[in-house]
Amino acid sequence: MNQSLCVRGTMVEDGRIRDLVIVDGVVADATPLPSREPDAAGWVVPGLADVHNHLSLASPAGDHEEPAVRVRASASVELAVGVLAIREPGSPDDASKLLAQEAGWPRVITAGRFLAPPDGYFPGLAREVTSAGLARAAVEEAARSGRWAKIIGDFLGTGEFVPNWPADVLAAAVAQVHAAGGRVAVHAVCPEAVDAAVAAGVDSVEHGWAVTDAHFAAMRARNVAWVPTLMPGGSEAACEFAAAMGFSAGTQEWMREALDAQPGTVARAHAAGVTVLAGTDAGQGPHGIIVDQITRLADAGMPVTAAIGAGSWTARRWLGLACLESGEPADLVLYGSDPRIDLDVLRRPALIVMDGQVIESSPSFAMRD
Repeated sequence: MNQSLCVRGTMVEDGRIRDLVIVDGVVADATPLPSREPDAAGWVVPGLADVHNHLSLASPAGDHEEPAVRVRASASVELAVGVLAIREPGSPDDASKLLAQEAGWPRVITAGRFLAPPDGYFPGLAREVTSAGLARAAVEEAARSGRWAKIIGDFLGTGEFVPNWPADVLAAAVAQVHAAGGRVAVHAVCPEAVDAAVAAGVDSVEHGWAVTDAHFAAMRARNVAWVPTLMPGGSEAACEFAAAMGFSAGTQEWMREALDAQPGTVARAHAAGVTVLAGTDAGQGPHGIIVDQITRLADAGMPVTAAIGAGSWTARRWLGLACLESGEPADLVLYGSDPRIDLDVLRRPALIVMDGQVIESSPSFAMRD
């Protein structure tokens, strides 16, 4: 039997005040609290969520460690900042899938191996398949991972981005995964790849540098979410990387224009009803930076509450996870002040609870006896 925990929370999502009584790992509403004062009070979210995070890559444990060690080290960093749900859209190994079966870690939803054609992604990271084998491989990865497949939609050709698949091949793969009850994330950067991904009705476009207002209606109609993974340093940092990778001058100029336009497109996409979600692309960079991504979404013009939701309740519901409904697992992060007023508050959780267990708390918080 777990010790009970009573939290009086102002829900960041809607400002509603709830008395949350947590017993045996699940949450129930109780008004008033049963014969006791709350153990903690503050502003509450149902856990932060990073929907684009590669736990096995760029781990603080170092590339020399075994995959199981790497993913745990990365997950520990995420948990400490209040990330209680992670979608990993592609991995070079199955270590995150095994982690997802263990208690005490963020809820990890994997997408199996990256799927790309030969020479269609960074060497050694992807399961390489041909166009003829893409649909079968995507169904297999979705079945192995539990639901998701990740397809690399484009990559660097001779100095420029080129689609990895004909549009009809991508559409057939997506249709077969959907028929099997799975979901598909597609890395898509260039216009042709974004067009094909949206037309195929993928579940999420990752990065989506070439997403434009012209895509919004189709994305709404097909329930295509966009995970823009807004980059630190913007277009200049990306173009420095592109130059080092041998991108042509023309491609670098296109990148600069697309990335400079991306924040404005993000704000208009949200306003148009497109589901915009927070993903850090950790693995290409450091772990534990979901608050940076939420802040970039807000700076791009998303309403602050919507930006927080993109990295919390909106993302969790999109992933099929609970958001503090009665009888559901008690995952929450509590803050000492309102993060809608100051997003930096999200960097200072006062209390982190996972499955009803206190994972971390500030010195000012103590469980009642």
